[in-house]
Amino acid sequence: MARHFSPAIERLITSLGKLPGIGRKGSQRLAYYILAQEDSFARELAEAIRNASEQIHLCPICCDLTETDPCEICASPQRDRSMICVVENPRDIVSIEKIQEYKGLYHVLHGAISPMQDIGPEQIKLKELLVRLQEADEVSEVVLATNPTVEGEATALYIARLLKNTGIKTTRLAHGIPMGSDLEYADEVTLMRAFVGRQDIS
Repeated sequence: MARHFSPAIERLITSLGKLPGIGRKGSQRLAYYILAQEDSFARELAEAIRNASEQIHLCPICCDLTETDPCEICASPQRDRSMICVVENPRDIVSIEKIQEYKGLYHVLHGAISPMQDIGPEQIKLKELLVRLQEADEVSEVVLATNPTVEGEATALYIARLLKNTGIKTTRLAHGIPMGSDLEYADEVTLMRAFVGRQDIS
């Protein structure tokens, strides 16, 4: 006979199950873990989630997640404003920053073009990138650091075609990152070599 949960526990399990990579059994384990802790743990967790939801928003320039306008990287006078590195997700910036090789700016697409999932150029932050490039005369290179997946490659090629006649050099991260993997799982040495060996695809 199947186990029936109380409505409150079922809501918690269902909510946790919406997180990526968390199935039904995983969400049950998390729910029971949370309920086994002191009441203060659940309150602190809920407060942290609420605060992040209320305080974090997209940077008006690069579309990264931030608490300030603009974000820390866009506001920094030490960054090289002639280069913009285009990534799929905010977490990719964290991975790239760890290698301390890249000193330019970023632009976050928040996804990749995927016809199979009905995600076209309009569903990602591509228009924002194009407007930004039109307004920033100092940009001379766009580094396409989308993930080495079918969707990431398609997105990179699409952007490269759009920028072909703009006079902006377009490069792609090179060797070291295997096809089908995500940037967030690449080690620092691999990422560093990929940046050093980036290739012109314009």
